[in-house]
Amino acid sequence: MRILLLSFFIIHSAFLTACSNDNAELKHQEVVEHPPIEREEAASEGKNKEEQLKNEQETANEIVEILKARDMQSLAKFVHPAKGVRFSPYAYIKEDEDLVFQADQVKGLLNDSTVYHWGEFDGSGEPIELTFEQYFNKFIYDEDYVKAEKVSINKRLGQGNTIDNSKEIYKEATIVEYHFQGFDKELEGMDWKSLRIVMEKQEGKWFLVGIIHDEWTI
Repeated sequence: MRILLLSFFIIHSAFLTACSNDNAELKHQEVVEHPPIEREEAASEGKNKEEQLKNEQETANEIVEILKARDMQSLAKFVHPAKGVRFSPYAYIKEDEDLVFQADQVKGLLNDSTVYHWGEFDGSGEPIELTFEQYFNKFIYDEDYVKAEKVSINKRLGQGNTIDNSKEIYKEATIVEYHFQGFDKELEGMDWKSLRIVMEKQEGKWFLVGIIHDEWTI
């Protein structure tokens, strides 16, 4: 009887020890494979990045809708309060030459009969001398960008011969591009066009600092 009891206690002790070791090994594996703090931080960062991108694109989409409606009063509300908004007819931004307007000026631009100098036409080098409405029709909403084929954030879609220096000029900005790959199949994409909305964040709100028109250039 004593031998049976002794055998029972030995086997029971061995079983408990094995279970204890298995549990310890399992706990160790869980800590190594699934660190809860790192996973939570990664999830949080991903969520914040996703929300930021969504907010950026929603703001840019709203601005493009306003441009389509030619609602300059509403557009003025998005114009950066200190920097204003710069209008660039081509991808290469001439920081000291491209025209900049403040919010109060933007409100009445479509009714402004002043002929402004916007730069030079690609190819001919002739001066771009147009009223704002004429410029708007040729270098801003010259296509229905609300229905653009492609949209990107901080990535150039339209590729031409003109240097794109937007990231150098707008170092702290987000650039949302609305792009058409082309309209005439015979031209094989050489008639592509893009509209880029340039925004900077201030006190938690996105403001418009630039509107860039881009197209195939010679």
